[in-house]
Amino acid sequence: MTNLLTRYHRLLQVILTTLMGLIIIPVALQMLSRYTGLIPRYIWTEEVARFCFVWIIMIGSMIAVRDRAHFDVDVLPHPKTPRQKGIAGLIVHGAMMIMAVVFIRYGYDFAKFGSIQSSEMSGINMASIYVAFPLAGVTWMLFLLEHIVADFRLLAKSAEEASS
Repeated sequence: MTNLLTRYHRLLQVILTTLMGLIIIPVALQMLSRYTGLIPRYIWTEEVARFCFVWIIMIGSMIAVRDRAHFDVDVLPHPKTPRQKGIAGLIVHGAMMIMAVVFIRYGYDFAKFGSIQSSEMSGINMASIYVAFPLAGVTWMLFLLEHIVADFRLLAKSAEEASS
């Protein structure tokens, strides 16, 4: 399972890199049209850049969860033992899992609502943008389950060491 998640993580990184490259095109067109007059003003460029930015943010958040690079707030004391690290990890990952469930539940409704809408400028079906939210929730959940398993292993290892 970890191998499959690693490949999925790598695919997300490739997609993110591609989107970062692609967003340059509409932004550059918008800047050229706005400041030079060399090309006509394109209204769709701002919209496409915004939609690309939404996907960049959501895919970046998926990658951050797997890499444990997301921001966190030190509310709990810094764990000193493996057991405390496991417990702290379970608390943090459990809270993140709740957020993943919220994104799945309400993101699905949001994407369903978007399926009956189209963008005014570019005509893009809004479901293709809004589906990023439930997809992020599902991806977070998969990556968090991997982290939760690691937290339980850490707890089991510390319990085994304590009994020895």
